Amino acid sequence: MQRFAGRVALITGASRGIGFAVARRLVDEGASVVVTGRDEEALKAAVAELGEERAAGVPGKADDPAHRDAAVAHAAERFGGLDHLVNNAGINPAYGPLTGIDFDAARKILEVNVLAALAWTGAALKGGRLKSVVNMASIAGTAASPGIGFYGISKAALINQTQQLAAELAPAVRVNALAPAVVKSRFSKALYECREAEAAAAYPLARLGEPEDVAGPAAFLLSDDAAWITGQTILVDGGASARLTW
Repeated sequence: MQRFAGRVALITGASRGIGFAVARRLVDEGASVVVTGRDEEALKAAVAELGEERAAGVPGKADDPAHRDAAVAHAAERFGGLDHLVNNAGINPAYGPLTGIDFDAARKILEVNVLAALAWTGAALKGGRLKSVVNMASIAGTAASPGIGFYGISKAALINQTQQLAAELAPAVRVNALAPAVVKSRFSKALYECREAEAAAAYPLARLGEPEDVAGPAAFLLSDDAAWITGQTILVDGGASARLTW
């Protein structure tokens, strides 16, 4: 399928993991992509793998206004505009009980995981041709998540922000979110390292997620196949939410 032929997408936090898998899926379906990330060398490697004729990298931090403007401007200069946005960049520098969280860390989590996604959306809108947005939330934003509680709070805020933007930007722009469970990546490694079999046993589908498991739903929500879907958050969780725990 070439659902994205002639389309341009910007994916934040896309030098590896879920963001890179989404970028690769979109390129495979005909898109040109601008990918961002903090690690300039990793970003260069990602662009080389995606193919420099269809991909461009703009290094920087997701919560840096100058970086956002540069990335959106590059999409216009290199590929002629911007049709799709994936707010994938996220951080979680705080582990442990919620009552013990460092408030500076909490503020940084909100800045990157929530406010930056809002700012990226605003920047992408300025080009005048944005069609769809996918925000990368988390299953942690739908229930209590001991140890990563404030990360979950930030993702719950992102889910609500998705609904608010969907209402405000309709009918011109659709805004949806994905809420993955544990996906095997460097970002989530601490949640399954040295205990993958044990972690996977909690999922009815008997395995942890792979970045590609999220890339397919992201491509669907961005595409015209989801033309009557907005304001939704889809769980991509191997069935975890279907299993009751007592």
